[in-house]
Amino acid sequence: MVYITRIEHFNAAHKLYNPGWSKEKNEEVFGKCANENWHGHNFELYITIKGNPDPETGFVFDVKKLSIIVKDHVIEKLDHKNLNEDVDFMKGKMCSIENLIIAIWEQLTPHLPANIELHSLKLYETPRIFTEYFGN
Repeated sequence: MVYITRIEHFNAAHKLYNPGWSKEKNEEVFGKCANENWHGHNFELYITIKGNPDPETGFVFDVKKLSIIVKDHVIEKLDHKNLNEDVDFMKGKMCSIENLIIAIWEQLTPHLPANIELHSLKLYETPRIFTEYFGN
């Protein structure tokens, strides 16, 4: 089994805010991330797939094709968007990095070929904060 990773980038704004809480409680729990005027990040998304290299090409999967899948089903929906308001697959969810990575996984898996498995996603929100997800 061979693992290969593609890195993609997007910029997006969000805020962490629980509408069932008071403004004070949101600020206590989420700090500056509860800013009423949103805040943004330069996200780095690492997509790792696994499989066996094709004997004819030597590829697990053509990474250019992987990039197209990621751009069509994830990046185009997230880049320069407000995660809370503009992204259909984040509607009704707390826009934490943890929920975002699960939603990205759900967007990608139906579009990968049957012989390719999504191994993991790693999403950097800042150079010092990231999350990893390996599926259910």
